[in-house]
Amino acid sequence: MTTILLVEDDSVLLETLSYNFERAGFQVTTAADGLTGLEMARRVRPDLIILDVMLPGLDGFSICRAVAKETAVPIVLLTALHDEAHRIAGLELGAIDYVVKPFSMGELLARVRAILRWNERQRQAPATSVLSVGPVQLDRNSRRVWYQEREIELSHKEFDLLACLMHNAGVALSRDLLLERVWGSDFLGSNRTIDVHVRWLREKLEPDPANPMLIRTVRGIGYCFQDPSFDPSGRQSQKEPEHTS
Repeated sequence: MTTILLVEDDSVLLETLSYNFERAGFQVTTAADGLTGLEMARRVRPDLIILDVMLPGLDGFSICRAVAKETAVPIVLLTALHDEAHRIAGLELGAIDYVVKPFSMGELLARVRAILRWNERQRQAPATSVLSVGPVQLDRNSRRVWYQEREIELSHKEFDLLACLMHNAGVALSRDLLLERVWGSDFLGSNRTIDVHVRWLREKLEPDPANPMLIRTVRGIGYCFQDPSFDPSGRQSQKEPEHTS
Protein backbone atom coordinates (compact mmCIF):
# COMPACT_ATOMS: atom_id res chain seq x y z
CA MET A 1 0.00 0.00 0.00
CA THR A 2 1.27 3.47 -0.89
CA THR A 3 2.30 5.45 2.18
CA ILE A 4 1.78 9.21 2.44
CA LEU A 5 3.28 11.34 5.19
CA LEU A 6 1.14 14.37 6.11
CA VAL A 7 2.91 17.15 8.03
CA GLU A 8 0.41 19.85 9.06
CA ASP A 9 -0.05 21.76 12.34
CA ASP A 10 -3.71 22.61 11.75
CA SER A 11 -5.40 19.69 13.53
CA VAL A 12 -8.69 20.04 11.63
CA LEU A 13 -6.98 20.10 8.24
CA LEU A 14 -4.66 17.25 9.24
CA GLU A 15 -7.64 15.11 10.25
CA THR A 16 -9.48 16.00 7.04
CA LEU A 17 -6.49 15.15 4.85
CA SER A 18 -5.85 11.92 6.72
CA TYR A 19 -9.48 10.81 6.42
CA ASN A 20 -9.67 11.55 2.69
CA PHE A 21 -6.38 9.90 1.78
CA GLU A 22 -7.18 6.79 3.81
CA ARG A 23 -10.61 6.65 2.17
CA ALA A 24 -8.84 6.87 -1.22
CA GLY A 25 -6.81 3.78 -0.36
CA PHE A 26 -3.56 5.23 0.95
CA GLN A 27 -1.74 4.36 4.13
CA VAL A 28 -1.29 7.61 6.06
CA THR A 29 1.27 8.71 8.63
CA THR A 30 0.93 12.13 10.25
CA ALA A 31 2.99 14.71 12.11
CA ALA A 32 1.87 18.02 13.61
CA ASP A 33 5.23 19.82 13.81
CA GLY A 34 8.36 20.18 11.74
CA LEU A 35 10.82 18.22 13.86
CA THR A 36 8.48 15.23 14.13
CA GLY A 37 7.78 15.48 10.41
CA LEU A 38 11.47 15.27 9.52
CA GLU A 39 11.95 12.35 11.91
CA MET A 40 8.96 10.50 10.38
CA ALA A 41 10.22 11.16 6.84
CA ARG A 42 13.53 9.51 7.72
CA ARG A 43 12.02 6.63 9.69
CA VAL A 44 8.91 5.74 7.67
CA ARG A 45 10.36 6.30 4.17
CA PRO A 46 6.99 7.31 2.69
CA ASP A 47 6.18 7.19 -1.03
CA LEU A 48 5.12 10.86 -0.96
CA ILE A 49 5.16 13.73 1.55
CA ILE A 50 2.53 16.46 1.82
CA LEU A 51 4.15 19.23 3.80
CA ASP A 52 2.84 22.49 5.22
CA VAL A 53 5.27 25.41 4.92
CA MET A 54 4.46 27.23 8.18
CA LEU A 55 5.17 24.69 10.93
CA PRO A 56 6.23 24.94 14.58
CA GLY A 57 9.71 23.71 15.43
CA LEU A 58 11.04 23.49 11.89
CA ASP A 59 9.51 25.13 8.83
CA GLY A 60 8.51 23.24 5.72
CA PHE A 61 11.27 24.75 3.57
CA SER A 62 13.93 23.44 5.97
CA ILE A 63 12.35 19.97 5.97
CA CYS A 64 12.13 20.03 2.18
CA ARG A 65 15.81 20.93 1.90
CA ALA A 66 16.88 18.18 4.30
CA VAL A 67 14.72 15.45 2.75
CA ALA A 68 15.69 16.35 -0.84
CA LYS A 69 19.37 15.86 0.05
CA GLU A 70 18.73 12.38 1.42
CA THR A 71 16.10 10.88 -0.86
CA ALA A 72 14.15 11.39 -4.09
CA VAL A 73 10.74 11.07 -2.38
CA PRO A 74 8.31 13.53 -4.03
CA ILE A 75 7.23 16.44 -1.81
CA VAL A 76 4.06 18.50 -2.24
CA LEU A 77 4.09 21.78 -0.32
CA LEU A 78 0.93 23.29 1.18
CA THR A 79 0.84 26.96 2.08
CA ALA A 80 -1.35 29.98 2.56
CA LEU A 81 1.39 32.16 1.03
CA HIS A 82 0.37 33.25 -2.45
CA ASP A 83 3.42 35.13 -3.72
CA GLU A 84 5.55 33.67 -6.51
CA ALA A 85 8.80 33.98 -4.52
CA HIS A 86 7.64 31.38 -1.98
CA ARG A 87 6.47 29.01 -4.72
CA ILE A 88 9.82 29.31 -6.50
CA ALA A 89 11.72 28.83 -3.23
CA GLY A 90 9.85 25.60 -2.50
CA LEU A 91 10.44 24.18 -5.97
CA GLU A 92 14.12 25.11 -5.92
CA LEU A 93 14.54 23.32 -2.59
CA GLY A 94 13.28 20.07 -4.13
CA ALA A 95 9.48 20.09 -3.92
CA ILE A 96 7.74 18.53 -6.89
CA ASP A 97 4.50 20.52 -6.59
CA TYR A 98 3.03 23.46 -4.67
CA VAL A 99 -0.61 23.81 -3.58
CA VAL A 100 -1.97 27.09 -2.21
CA LYS A 101 -4.62 27.09 0.53
CA PRO A 102 -7.57 26.95 0.32
CA PHE A 103 -7.56 24.07 -2.14
CA SER A 104 -9.93 21.42 -3.43
CA MET A 105 -9.45 17.97 -1.92
CA GLY A 106 -10.27 16.49 -5.30
CA GLU A 107 -7.53 18.52 -6.97
CA LEU A 108 -4.96 17.55 -4.33
CA LEU A 109 -5.84 13.87 -4.72
CA ALA A 110 -5.55 14.19 -8.51
CA ARG A 111 -2.13 15.84 -8.21
CA VAL A 112 -0.89 13.16 -5.81
CA ARG A 113 -2.10 10.31 -8.03
CA ALA A 114 -0.47 11.92 -11.09
CA ILE A 115 2.86 12.28 -9.27
CA LEU A 116 2.76 8.68 -8.01
CA ARG A 117 1.91 7.35 -11.50
CA TRP A 118 4.84 9.25 -12.95
CA ASN A 119 7.20 7.89 -10.30
CA GLU A 120 6.00 4.36 -10.97
CA ARG A 121 6.62 4.76 -14.72
CA GLN A 122 10.12 6.02 -13.95
CA ARG A 123 10.86 3.02 -11.72
CA GLN A 124 9.65 0.58 -14.37
CA ALA A 125 11.56 2.25 -17.19
CA PRO A 126 14.60 0.33 -18.48
CA ALA A 127 17.82 1.77 -17.11
CA THR A 128 19.70 3.79 -19.73
CA SER A 129 22.32 5.00 -17.39
CA VAL A 130 24.50 7.81 -18.72
CA LEU A 131 23.66 10.57 -21.20
CA SER A 132 26.45 12.81 -22.50
CA VAL A 133 25.91 15.84 -24.72
CA GLY A 134 28.75 18.32 -25.11
CA PRO A 135 30.10 19.28 -21.67
CA VAL A 136 27.08 17.87 -19.79
CA GLN A 137 26.87 14.34 -18.42
CA LEU A 138 23.78 12.93 -16.71
CA ASP A 139 23.54 9.62 -14.84
CA ARG A 140 19.95 8.46 -14.47
CA ASN A 141 20.75 5.69 -12.02
CA SER A 142 22.40 7.96 -9.47
CA ARG A 143 20.42 11.05 -10.56
CA ARG A 144 23.61 13.11 -10.77
CA VAL A 145 24.66 15.72 -13.32
CA TRP A 146 28.07 17.17 -14.21
CA TYR A 147 29.12 20.14 -16.29
CA GLN A 148 32.62 19.16 -17.37
CA GLU A 149 34.15 18.08 -14.04
CA ARG A 150 31.82 20.11 -11.82
CA GLU A 151 28.79 18.39 -10.28
CA ILE A 152 25.54 20.37 -10.55
CA GLU A 153 22.80 20.06 -7.94
CA LEU A 154 19.32 19.88 -9.47
CA SER A 155 15.86 19.57 -8.02
CA HIS A 156 13.71 16.52 -8.80
CA LYS A 157 11.92 18.10 -11.76
CA GLU A 158 14.96 19.97 -13.05
CA PHE A 159 16.70 16.60 -13.36
CA ASP A 160 13.75 14.94 -15.12
CA LEU A 161 13.39 17.85 -17.56
CA LEU A 162 17.10 17.86 -18.35
CA ALA A 163 17.05 14.09 -18.88
CA CYS A 164 14.17 14.42 -21.35
CA LEU A 165 15.90 17.25 -23.25
CA MET A 166 19.24 15.42 -23.39
CA HIS A 167 17.63 12.13 -24.40
CA ASN A 168 16.22 14.00 -27.42
CA ALA A 169 19.29 16.18 -28.04
CA GLY A 170 19.04 18.06 -31.32
CA VAL A 171 15.24 17.76 -31.45
CA ALA A 172 12.97 20.74 -30.82
CA LEU A 173 10.43 19.73 -28.16
CA SER A 174 7.24 21.71 -27.53
CA ARG A 175 6.30 22.94 -24.08
CA ASP A 176 3.19 20.76 -24.09
CA LEU A 177 5.20 17.67 -25.01
CA LEU A 178 7.76 18.38 -22.29
CA LEU A 179 4.99 18.96 -19.78
CA GLU A 180 3.40 15.60 -20.63
CA ARG A 181 6.71 13.70 -20.63
CA VAL A 182 8.05 15.18 -17.38
CA TRP A 183 4.98 16.13 -15.32
CA GLY A 184 2.52 13.59 -16.77
CA SER A 185 -0.70 13.99 -18.73
CA ASP A 186 -2.70 14.57 -15.55
CA PHE A 187 -0.69 17.60 -14.44
CA LEU A 188 -3.09 20.50 -13.85
CA GLY A 189 -0.63 23.38 -14.10
CA SER A 190 0.33 25.65 -16.99
CA ASN A 191 2.99 24.86 -19.59
CA ARG A 192 4.72 28.06 -18.39
CA THR A 193 6.09 25.71 -15.73
CA ILE A 194 8.50 24.58 -18.45
CA ASP A 195 9.80 28.13 -18.98
CA VAL A 196 10.47 28.56 -15.25
CA HIS A 197 12.38 25.27 -14.98
CA VAL A 198 14.35 25.95 -18.17
CA ARG A 199 15.38 29.31 -16.70
CA TRP A 200 16.61 27.55 -13.54
CA LEU A 201 18.50 24.95 -15.60
CA ARG A 202 20.18 27.67 -17.63
CA GLU A 203 21.25 29.46 -14.46
CA LYS A 204 22.90 26.27 -13.23
CA LEU A 205 24.34 24.94 -16.51
CA GLU A 206 24.98 27.80 -18.90
CA PRO A 207 28.21 29.84 -18.59
CA ASP A 208 26.13 32.83 -19.74
CA PRO A 209 22.42 32.17 -18.97
CA ALA A 210 21.41 35.30 -20.88
CA ASN A 211 22.95 33.80 -24.05
CA PRO A 212 22.26 30.06 -23.71
CA MET A 213 24.29 27.64 -25.77
CA LEU A 214 22.99 24.34 -24.35
CA ILE A 215 19.22 24.77 -23.97
CA ARG A 216 18.16 26.71 -27.03
CA THR A 217 14.79 28.39 -27.42
CA VAL A 218 13.08 27.38 -30.67
CA ARG A 219 10.68 30.19 -31.52
CA GLY A 220 7.08 29.03 -31.87
CA ILE A 221 7.90 25.50 -30.67
CA GLY A 222 9.72 25.18 -27.36
CA TYR A 223 13.25 24.09 -26.46
CA CYS A 224 16.11 22.04 -27.84
CA PHE A 225 19.19 20.72 -26.04
CA GLN A 226 22.33 20.72 -28.13
CA ASP A 227 26.10 20.39 -28.06
CA PRO A 228 27.52 23.96 -28.12
CA SER A 229 29.64 22.95 -31.13
CA PHE A 230 26.45 22.30 -33.12
CA ASP A 231 26.06 24.71 -36.05
CA PRO A 232 22.67 26.45 -35.55
CA SER A 233 22.60 27.36 -39.23
CA GLY A 234 22.40 23.69 -40.13
CA ARG A 235 19.14 21.86 -40.80
CA GLN A 236 16.96 21.00 -37.81
CA SER A 237 16.47 17.35 -37.04
CA GLN A 238 13.16 16.06 -38.36
CA LYS A 239 13.10 12.86 -36.34
CA GLU A 240 10.36 12.21 -33.84
CA PRO A 241 11.20 12.85 -30.19
CA GLU A 242 11.88 9.63 -28.32
CA HIS A 243 10.22 8.53 -25.11
CA THR A 244 12.48 8.46 -22.10
CA SER A 245 10.78 5.41 -20.66
